[in-house]
Amino acid sequence: MTGPEPIRVLLVDDQELFREGVRVIIDAQEGMEVVGAAADGLEAVRLVDELAPDVVLMDIRMPEMDGVEATRQIFLPDRAARREAPVRVVVLTTFNLDDRAATAIRYGASGFLLKDTTPVMLRDAIRTVHAGNAVLAPTDLSTLLEGQFRSQTATPPAYLTLTDKEREVFAAVAKGLSNTEIAGLVFASESTVKTHVGAILRKLGLRDRVQIVVFAHEHGLAG
Repeated sequence: MTGPEPIRVLLVDDQELFREGVRVIIDAQEGMEVVGAAADGLEAVRLVDELAPDVVLMDIRMPEMDGVEATRQIFLPDRAARREAPVRVVVLTTFNLDDRAATAIRYGASGFLLKDTTPVMLRDAIRTVHAGNAVLAPTDLSTLLEGQFRSQTATPPAYLTLTDKEREVFAAVAKGLSNTEIAGLVFASESTVKTHVGAILRKLGLRDRVQIVVFAHEHGLAG
């Protein structure tokens, strides 16, 4: 009997010493493996298409193409549609609450990590995003997204297709609550909450919970 497939990680950073240090950390973790490395955004986009990693650790500031543009290209609809499984991007930055990290999250990244993070935090972040969750606190995500969007008064038609219960769950997810916390709030089981979240993602055409938060801020529904 074999265990689950390891989480396949692509490293993207223009500093070889940093890449190799992170490679050693990840390869030492059970259930993870580094499948490739890139020194700039152009190479990163190519390797995502070629290697189909589960998680990409993406540096923000690089030559040729930075991590923000690389993230945008990775999540272009026509490119994403060709993938058999989703890819998650974690932005690596030296600055907390970096505006570029906020833009990368809007393009599809699942959050950011500071480059001086601990090996344990890095390991946990990879597992977290692989499960479809964000890797930064809800308050930090909200702070990042504040001021990123112009106020929009019209409610998106897709949002109007949500049931009352789904809107309640949507609001809770937008605040960063976990399924356990939401279950207590809406008086439902965690499995029911998970079903509601899946329906919300499908109806709104979103990839994961992070994108629900972005959608809420973008359309003035984060209240």
